[in-house]
Amino acid sequence: MHWSTLISNQTEAPLALFTDLYELTMAYAHWKAGSSDQEASFHLSFREPPFRGGFTLCCGLEAAIEFLQRFRFEESALEYLRTVAGPDKRPWFERGFLEYLLGLRFTCDVDAIPEGTVVFPHEPLVRVQGPILQAQLVETALLNCVNFQSLIATKAARICQAAQGDPVIEFGLRRAQGPDGGITASRAAYIGGCASSSNVLAGKLFGIPVAGTHAHSWVMAFDTEQQAFAAYAKAMPGNCILLVDTYDSLTGVRHAVEIGRQLRAAGQTLAGVRLDSGDLAFLSIEARKILDEAGFRETAIVASSELDEHTIQSLKQQGARISVWGVGTRLVTGYENPALGGVYKLSAIRNGQGAWEYRIKLSPTAAKSTNPGILQVRRFYSSRQFLGDAIYDIHRPMPRAFTIVDPNDLTRRKRFGPETCSEDLLRPIFRGGRLEYQPPSLKAIRERARAQLAMLHPGIKRLLNPHEYPAGLELGLHRLKTELILRARGEQNGAQHNGAVNRQSE
Repeated sequence: MHWSTLISNQTEAPLALFTDLYELTMAYAHWKAGSSDQEASFHLSFREPPFRGGFTLCCGLEAAIEFLQRFRFEESALEYLRTVAGPDKRPWFERGFLEYLLGLRFTCDVDAIPEGTVVFPHEPLVRVQGPILQAQLVETALLNCVNFQSLIATKAARICQAAQGDPVIEFGLRRAQGPDGGITASRAAYIGGCASSSNVLAGKLFGIPVAGTHAHSWVMAFDTEQQAFAAYAKAMPGNCILLVDTYDSLTGVRHAVEIGRQLRAAGQTLAGVRLDSGDLAFLSIEARKILDEAGFRETAIVASSELDEHTIQSLKQQGARISVWGVGTRLVTGYENPALGGVYKLSAIRNGQGAWEYRIKLSPTAAKSTNPGILQVRRFYSSRQFLGDAIYDIHRPMPRAFTIVDPNDLTRRKRFGPETCSEDLLRPIFRGGRLEYQPPSLKAIRERARAQLAMLHPGIKRLLNPHEYPAGLELGLHRLKTELILRARGEQNGAQHNGAVNRQSE
């Protein structure tokens, strides 16, 4: 069960309407023009890593698969679409088009990079190839699935990196952007490296370990802090983590020690104390002294309070004695970078003679000019680390040695010889609308993310001013793109051109 199932069960919403209106207006226009079934290729990519970082963790494919499997227009959707009208109060969509939608089934081919893979700007994370009307209609949902989860998985990876192996608990449900935001953020955070979540429903749905302590209100409900701690320890002797900062943090630690002695006498242990405010570096150092001097060296110090990777890194540098990190708001909201900014662009269309016509969108900003072709990503690697990625067109002659060109700096190039180990990243997911991919377990995705991050040079994972990973266009594709840009700008033949170039279908 995934987020779309939750939405459907709660509201009986037809998922085909989980889209932007302009997808439907374009679909209607294709239907009117008779071009609904023209074969096209679209790619989902992003232009820069979030959080000013050096990498992104790809996430959200499982939700995208579920959406595509359930993609259809039911009668309730058509009833609503009959009411959608323009400024002239007339319905936008003809009856014949709505009847067409009722019988529509997804028949595209889909290739995608598996979840938990580290990815880089301009690389296609998803490729959709098939009837243009269908490929256009699924754009919004695919972007929604991949953008948010990739953002949160990346944030979690950065936070866990700053924690240097200490467990990180995702605490963000109450600050997440709605129920779906909370559920999907918990899943993505677990993939990114968090050890557990406070989100109980996410625990049930995905098998994520759940963790939690108690709130200040628990302590305030008693006459004294000692009474509150004693009652909680009696209720939860096997998982007793006491929040000590309701009144005075270090006094609270001393009160926790008293409870710890009682637990020890009963054969239990004081699992931890939690600090949620104040100078966490100073308080954790002093708390550690109090606990150690009392013989509670195994008791963990848990910290929360608006933490993120930068705060955690700073606390580590200050010698904080925190052993478990509870991170909420700044994790599940993608703090500092509220969206990944993924895009979904047409790159090729098949003409009436069966040849692909490659298309390109131009922009004064080089990074916003799209890449033409039917694209794949080839990753080169050694036994110890990833070396670079080449974006290439699967219908162009395959070079023996790959030279990649940085899309943002044409003078930066890197060559990979034929002896270099490599693999293609996009995998077949759907063929003709039929699922051919078995999504791995969440634990397997999480392990893939861990292994992928371990293969990155430390400089690329640096939180501030990271090295730039070598990822770019294969030289032949770069030359083709340059040719199309010149054609589109009319610099080769003195006239405006749509930027298309034909390539015979294979």
